[in-house]
Amino acid sequence: MTDTGTRKLSTHRIREIVEALEEQIVLGWLLPRERLVEDKLAAEFDCKKHVVREVIFELERMGLVEHVPNKGATVRVLSPLEVQQIYSVREALEVLAAEQIPLPGSPDFVEALTRIQQAHAHAVDAKDYRAAFHANMEFHNRLFSACGNPYLAEMIRNSAQKVHGARFYTSASDTHLSRARDEHAAMVVAISNGDREALVELCRKHLGPSLDTYLAAVRGVFRTTHDVEATRAVR
Repeated sequence: MTDTGTRKLSTHRIREIVEALEEQIVLGWLLPRERLVEDKLAAEFDCKKHVVREVIFELERMGLVEHVPNKGATVRVLSPLEVQQIYSVREALEVLAAEQIPLPGSPDFVEALTRIQQAHAHAVDAKDYRAAFHANMEFHNRLFSACGNPYLAEMIRNSAQKVHGARFYTSASDTHLSRARDEHAAMVVAISNGDREALVELCRKHLGPSLDTYLAAVRGVFRTTHDVEATRAVR
């Protein structure tokens, strides 16, 4: 195999492992503050340690992992303030994108979005949390890519990734998943009907439950006056 072919294979393998670990973090199979041990990961994914290091570097770049002195790489714990700030940015970006999606949606766009929404609904109803996570990401990527601004769509994807570590509280919650399922269906209807006001409002409210659940779950762990007061100020 040529050097170029080897590099492409290595890059593909790194991407595969990054996506697998990202999934484990979202679903709570890897918990906040849990160590990422190079030897263990190399054995689990049958790869060289230099590949594992590249994987950890990429997860750090995504905001899912951090280096802790004397512990090495661990799953990052987001403070209430950090989560609130990221969700504030997400809301602004996603509402902006919703305001720019051409309405009513084209038949091809509505059909594609409906197909993804139905796959998500099937996964939720079957309690297949892994499939629901992937279908949810596909739905939002397809939805916001339709705004016609690839830079805005990329910023939305990046900001969503940064809070993947905060989503394990709701990623296997039937109540939250059912609500997301129903809101996705309502978004498709709004797009099909050309109802801009309904679409924007659905996008605005869609993030709230995940944010509130995480804040309620972890605020006691970060019970410092500075963090609590700063979070209140943002809200």
